Amino acid sequence: MFPVTPNNPKSFQRPIPALMLRIRNLLIEPRSEWPLIASEPGGMRPLLRYIAMLALIPAIAGYIGSTYVGISVSVGRFHDTLPTGVIKALISYLFSFAIVYLTALATDAIAPLFGAQRNFINALKLVVYSYTPIWLLGIILLVPDLRVLTLFGLYALRLLWTGLPPLMGPPRNRVIYYAIVIAVIAFVIVFALAIIQAAIMFLLFGA
Repeated sequence: MFPVTPNNPKSFQRPIPALMLRIRNLLIEPRSEWPLIASEPGGMRPLLRYIAMLALIPAIAGYIGSTYVGISVSVGRFHDTLPTGVIKALISYLFSFAIVYLTALATDAIAPLFGAQRNFINALKLVVYSYTPIWLLGIILLVPDLRVLTLFGLYALRLLWTGLPPLMGPPRNRVIYYAIVIAVIAFVIVFALAIIQAAIMFLLFGA
């Protein structure tokens, strides 16, 4: 710690919270951040906390956007009712955990096919932290008409690609193929859970 003195400019610098530092490093310096992540001890608990905090962004933003801002359609602006918005947000939040967990299971299961080492915790780390830009961009859901901008979340693919070598250890010539297969699996899981969510909403509200 630097002493707090007027002559010491660093004395007024505040430390960056660990969560914000992790997000910053993943987005700006992923190649140097992934080896640190790979070496971190601990099990699922810190990863679940990370999901719990970041997955709130799209869940809350989506709730506000769909319930209070509304979606523009040809006949006007459509708003979810309060119960519909709450249930959608809750399902979206819980499904964030399911998406990450199922994708990590698949990532670990197919590791030998790409010459990688099976390690579920590392696979979970890879998937959790790769989802960071997707959760951050969930803030866009505050304005549902701008939903298309969430495509910038494709930066998650770069995080996935750069995180595979230090976390799962595939040969360099198989990294891109491994990353593509994981991305496809994640898309299928998201699509399947979206269908389940639609079915739940139909059963509860008939729409």
